[in-house]
Amino acid sequence: MTEPAERKMRFLYGLRSKGVTDARVLTAMERIDRGAFVRGIFAERAYEDMPLPIACGQTISQPSVVGLMTQALAVSPRDKVLEVGTGSGYQAAILSQLARRVYTVDRHRRLVREAEAVFQSLGLTNITAIAADGSHGLPDQAPFDRILVTAAPEDPPGPLLAQLRIGGIMVVPVGQSDTVQSLIKVTRQPHGYDYDELRPVRFVPLVEGLAQD
Repeated sequence: MTEPAERKMRFLYGLRSKGVTDARVLTAMERIDRGAFVRGIFAERAYEDMPLPIACGQTISQPSVVGLMTQALAVSPRDKVLEVGTGSGYQAAILSQLARRVYTVDRHRRLVREAEAVFQSLGLTNITAIAADGSHGLPDQAPFDRILVTAAPEDPPGPLLAQLRIGGIMVVPVGQSDTVQSLIKVTRQPHGYDYDELRPVRFVPLVEGLAQD
């Protein structure tokens, strides 16, 4: 077996062992090479199950967390998805394999530019990346079938809840940045929202406003 094939097999085995069992999610994560989103001195660690630093003081989440969040989102092929926190672009690329359309926003223009370049190089044409204050979502494109937030607010942001279609799902880490956060799944019902706590996580805090870079 060639080294890349063996590495991919180990990568997928690691995901399964952490609870990522959805066949569509595993196929998407097999197709999208995490190595394309990790640069510089950390490139050789792209296939390890760990978060890694990227530009602008942000991180690329560990693959098992990406897989578990994607699995909880239960994306179907006709869904329009909003991702808040583009970061490296890795999560949006995974979502692009599962959804009809992905909108991803980040407050750092540099991250949006760099992610767009990777999307282009991989031929991912159903992702729209926008530099914006993600805590306000994208009202012009709402409602969304699914919303994924990759930075932690103290509570699920009201503007994002309002942009979720009835029957839609949002997955969001909530909690103070210096304590344990919880990954929450929010389902919008006709008369309110159902909240399910999934697991403890740790994410960078969700910051309002556009950054300078």
